[in-house]
Amino acid sequence: MSTRDELLAATRAFTDAFNRNDLDGVMAWFGDDIVYEQFDGRVAQGRAAVREAFEPQFAGAFGRMWFDEEDCFVDADAGRALITWTCGTARGDRARGWQGLDILHFDGDGKITRKLTYGKAERLVVRPVEAPALPG
Repeated sequence: MSTRDELLAATRAFTDAFNRNDLDGVMAWFGDDIVYEQFDGRVAQGRAAVREAFEPQFAGAFGRMWFDEEDCFVDADAGRALITWTCGTARGDRARGWQGLDILHFDGDGKITRKLTYGKAERLVVRPVEAPALPG
């Protein structure tokens, strides 16, 4: 993956898999030696460990979760993308959100080899947070 447009499209498709609550779709983007540095400092390495780290989220442990893109920056020469987002969660009539970002490292085959996630402390979301409907 070498062009800016390809990396931008890949980053958005990867984020879209989260928003569809599609764990297999997310995992399809990762290389075998994926390293996931989580917002809380924990590190998961390898596909099995990363999948295990994501399973509670995709099983609904935090309610419905989604990511609204704010900005996306791409360095095609380095194979890197940085996407900033607001993460929303909703369970019943309770919704909340916070801002964060992911730095994604892509290899030459378009697989993500490293995902670094950073999040701000929970904050009041200025606009109402409503969970988007799941497809289907």
